[in-house]
Amino acid sequence: MKDIIEIAHQFKINNNVVNIQEYGNGNINKTYLVTTDKENNRYYILQRINTNVFLKPESVMQNMCTVTEHIYKRIQSSNIPLIYNWKVPRIIQTYENQNYWIAPDKTFWRAMSFIENSQCFDAIDNTDMALEIGRALGIFHNLISNLPAEKLTDTLEGFHMTPSYINHYDQVMKDKRADNSHEINYCMKFVNKRRLLADVLEDAKTKGELPLRIIHGDPKVNNIMIEKHTGKAISIIDLDTVKPGLIHYDIGDCLRSGCNPLGEEAGVKWESVYFDIDNCRSVLQGYISQAKSFLIENDYRYIYDSIRLIAFELGLRFFTDYMEGDIYFYIKYPEHNLFRSLVQFRLTESIEFYESNIKNIIKDIR
Repeated sequence: MKDIIEIAHQFKINNNVVNIQEYGNGNINKTYLVTTDKENNRYYILQRINTNVFLKPESVMQNMCTVTEHIYKRIQSSNIPLIYNWKVPRIIQTYENQNYWIAPDKTFWRAMSFIENSQCFDAIDNTDMALEIGRALGIFHNLISNLPAEKLTDTLEGFHMTPSYINHYDQVMKDKRADNSHEINYCMKFVNKRRLLADVLEDAKTKGELPLRIIHGDPKVNNIMIEKHTGKAISIIDLDTVKPGLIHYDIGDCLRSGCNPLGEEAGVKWESVYFDIDNCRSVLQGYISQAKSFLIENDYRYIYDSIRLIAFELGLRFFTDYMEGDIYFYIKYPEHNLFRSLVQFRLTESIEFYESNIKNIIKDIR
């Protein structure tokens, strides 16, 4: 841990570090909570960026700085409606005035402010929380709705473009022999039956039906911070994936994660996974209450497609990674990615079951 403390001292934390511990359960980066000896702003986040995933880490940091500074200025502005206690993570500079630090071993590090008196959850407990999860994404999209997409670099080309994931899956599976495993056969049949879904959002973009905007890229439930004493959403974190894209990737991802009461790590309980239609209504109510000022007609038209597609897409990515040897997502046991994929595929089936209900909810709350 001594080496980690030395890394933390490369940033302008301006007080002595008294403790560092691993923090969170992210799949990509390594995250630490830094505790200092000062009264205010005592805690910080220190992260080692996974450069096998983020091939352009400097551009990732530039995107983050652009978005966080834009949001911070909008919050300070009197030209937008009052937003309850909304917080934005601030990037902490190094003593060389850089927004990142590269260690002698070439690892890539950054430090950020910590959103205090808040917590995140892996799953939604009730419809009040669901409302806050949706409201949080709506606030985030609202705050960046006037930031032109061309201001950001596409640091993850192909990310959330399901056709490219289908193509990669086909390449991985090309030389795979048939497997007698019930779970693997289930996944293979599932993908082949739904592969034509992959183009729905990208086709809409190509046709000009959906505009390119700035997106979060990974707004699942545990990236939304809830204030402890009020239960209100006050921030969205993990901004590595902010980039130009379709807001439907965010909407679909938020609902996919928010309406799965058993959570993404249901594991062997995957057959019990279901899409909670009550949470769906509350998430959409919260989102549209904050986002309706910039949503267009076609945005509403493609919401259902986005929910189904993103659940399918994530399951496809987990299953592909499992079949490829677990080279992208961190795993805790050999079948981890397989069970992750089964959870998402079962969720997709449940979303399909509720298709008419979801479309009626969208129609009712517009």
